[in-house]
Amino acid sequence: MIMKQKEKAVYTRRVSIRLKETEFNKLEAEFKKTTCRKFSEYLRNIMLAKPITIRYRNASADAFLTEMIGLKKELSAIGNNFNQMVKRLHVLSDCQEVKTWAFFNENSKQILLEKVEDIRRKTNQIYEQWSQE
Repeated sequence: MIMKQKEKAVYTRRVSIRLKETEFNKLEAEFKKTTCRKFSEYLRNIMLAKPITIRYRNASADAFLTEMIGLKKELSAIGNNFNQMVKRLHVLSDCQEVKTWAFFNENSKQILLEKVEDIRRKTNQIYEQWSQE
């Protein structure tokens, strides 16, 4: 079975037009809102009345995501501090009561670190989803 390769479009004809600076800036600004990779692709699509996919950004979602990223960083720092504190207690303590407390709170530490990781993962998923829209 021979598979046909997709033919690459070869553009041989050139069209030249003059624009005012404001007209060019408007076209360029609209191009930046699209999924077109090249300005020439965007202009061809306009001239040939082909559909153009516009990226849409949800400002409230962006604000929420910014807050979540800050929260994720704070939770991560809290988890790291807690982890360092427990390790320090294990090393420095000769007191049996402190060692016992550290041993019994090891489970709490693991739960905290797992929750911080869950929040980090979910925040990243939300970011990926919103950045593709």
